[in-house]
Amino acid sequence: MAETKREIERKYDAPTDHFRLPDLLKVPGVEAVIDKGVVELDAVYYDTEDQRLATDSITLRHRSGGADAGWHLKLPVALSEGVRDEVQAPPSATLPRTLAGLVRSRVRGDELIPVVRLRSSRDVSHLTGADGSLLAEVCVDAVRAERPDGERTTAWTEIEVELADGADPAFLGKVEKRLRKAGVERSAATSKLARALEETGATRRTERETSARAGADTAGDHVLAHLRAQRDALVELDPAVRRDLPDSVHQMRVATRRMRSAFKTYKKVLDPAVTAPVGEELKWLAAELGIDRDREVLTERLTARIDAVPRTLLLGPVRGRLRIWAVARRQGSRRHTVAVLDGKRYLDLLEALDALLADPALLPRAAKPATGALAKAALKDHARLATRIEHALSLPPGTDRDLALHEARKAAKRARYAGETAVPALGKQATKFAKRMKKVQTLLGEHQDSVVARETLRQIAIQAHAAGETAFTWGLLYGQEQAAAADEERRLPRLWERAAEPDLSAG
Repeated sequence: MAETKREIERKYDAPTDHFRLPDLLKVPGVEAVIDKGVVELDAVYYDTEDQRLATDSITLRHRSGGADAGWHLKLPVALSEGVRDEVQAPPSATLPRTLAGLVRSRVRGDELIPVVRLRSSRDVSHLTGADGSLLAEVCVDAVRAERPDGERTTAWTEIEVELADGADPAFLGKVEKRLRKAGVERSAATSKLARALEETGATRRTERETSARAGADTAGDHVLAHLRAQRDALVELDPAVRRDLPDSVHQMRVATRRMRSAFKTYKKVLDPAVTAPVGEELKWLAAELGIDRDREVLTERLTARIDAVPRTLLLGPVRGRLRIWAVARRQGSRRHTVAVLDGKRYLDLLEALDALLADPALLPRAAKPATGALAKAALKDHARLATRIEHALSLPPGTDRDLALHEARKAAKRARYAGETAVPALGKQATKFAKRMKKVQTLLGEHQDSVVARETLRQIAIQAHAAGETAFTWGLLYGQEQAAAADEERRLPRLWERAAEPDLSAG
């Protein structure tokens, strides 16, 4: 069983090989410095041949010795602040399935091989406060690193200060101040692995595609930079989705939609004959992710509705009925989402995105200046939105208008993404355009959420009635959603009036 903990630490270079810690009792808040002895650690670090994990500041190791022997996977959270999530699993001959899944979006089908071995003699001290609670663990590590072939070795001494769970992060600054007085400086290396690879000459990291050629400012440069950012987001969010972190499914789905939208908006920049098949696969992935995300959003919406109902109007086991509905769908949707990420079709999509960005099928318009080409594309998407809104508002309230407003919502999202992509080239005018499109999208999104909620409320009411429960409260909630949708429809004309005249001159 894998366990995860948040690691907040700082690393320092020891001034000498035989460095001894200064008196840390002088650190404000420290009541005692407890010597925990010396531990011998032996760790083998794994990566792909081209070191994709190291490129993304991820470390994977199997370590013996110490209290936490076994597999350790460290995922960056805020590297500049020394914050990483460490996922641990017990010792085993092969990489546990859980950890393998967390690196799959980077590793794909390639083999994980040993890239460096680190043996450390760790002198451990605990800093405790007045109440005896642990504030931080301070380790002086004498490290020896060697390549798997044994041809190159290196050695150094470093200090690690790791914040205890629940301790104030500001305490690390107090320890650092004391260390600096003793001539200790922060390490330039982000991790032992990074330093070991560099000093043993084992570094073979993947080269990132540049977002633009030096001195170039074309439409193609900007569109490709946008697509690469979304591809990177997709890869980086994969382990977060597997770990069920808040908002991760939503953000991953947004990345797929942004790429697919860009393929359509910039079909005069990138050859649609090449991007269309990839776009269809992105549509598939967004739909698969939506099974989990849509359930999550809908559950939150209905829970908020129930919380706002006076207790005297909550007739029957309303919360229990909603919980039964939500749990049944969550269990299935979570399993489904992870199965999708473990499937060959998803990995093939990642490979297709890499291939497309490594050798993009650029059309002649890609070489044009970014300002004019991006503005023209965004205005075209705006015109498309205008047509859909005018059509929706011409229809009487009802199912047809609901469907038309949903189509307008998708057009608003595409126009918004086009505006955001144009910001680096067009500046504040593109920012203003994107914000207005987002307001329209948000209103239309609220309307669509109400449409979906009403159908779900109807289904739950049927289930409640069949179980012999009163459906009164579900009918009440249905009426509230109906009124909310009508209110959004009344607000739309005035909101659209403010967004109907876009200005996308460079600013």
